[in-house]
Amino acid sequence: MSLAGLGVQAPLLLGQVSQPMLLDQFTQPLLLDQLSLRYAYATFAILLAVGLYMMVASPNLVKKVIGLNMFQSAIFLFFVATAYMHGGSVPVIPTEGGAVGEYASPLPHVIVLTAIVVGVSLTAVALALIVRIYTEYGTLDERTIREVVDDNG
Repeated sequence: MSLAGLGVQAPLLLGQVSQPMLLDQFTQPLLLDQLSLRYAYATFAILLAVGLYMMVASPNLVKKVIGLNMFQSAIFLFFVATAYMHGGSVPVIPTEGGAVGEYASPLPHVIVLTAIVVGVSLTAVALALIVRIYTEYGTLDERTIREVVDDNG
């Protein structure tokens, strides 16, 4: 027995229907529709996972710093994506008065700008330390450096 025999039309394309349906389960938005509306959150999750994986799995110190920067960028994207308000306006009250409507909060953007400055500083210090480690040990591989330190220590 088909769904057409029950008076139900199958969706044509990702949530689009040609006629009203009897079953409520076909009217629910599909996961792909939700992800297309919230692509910033999907990008956040991918950047976060890749950055965390690079920091944990890679023995190369430069790749660890790149993973840290990807992780930080994911957090910045998350803050900006959560601060978005559909229909919100700039939080500046006109001199004529009349503060009407919804205003977007500038606080998450200020936090992200501050975090970007801290992230760039952290990257500069990390790369300076990596250069010093390379001149001292001749390698950027974390396992080799640990072996050398354990042998000398």
